[in-house]
Amino acid sequence: MECRMENNNPYCNCTYGPCERKYKCCECLHYHRKNNELPACFFNAKEERTYNRSVSYFISTR
Repeated sequence: MECRMENNNPYCNCTYGPCERKYKCCECLHYHRKNNELPACFFNAKEERTYNRSVSYFISTR
C-alpha cells in the first residue's frame, strides 16, 4: 500500500525538523510504539514542543 503523505500533512503537528517519518503515520506509530511512546499527534501544541513522547507524560497532561 502506498502512503498518502499529502493526506496526512494537515494532521501532523510534529515540530521535530529532522524527522524522517514526518507525514508517514504508519512508520511514526511503529517507531514510537517500539520506544513505548506516543507520536506528536497525541499531544497539543504546547505539550508537543517538549518532545516528551512518553505514555506517562501523556497521562499526566490529561
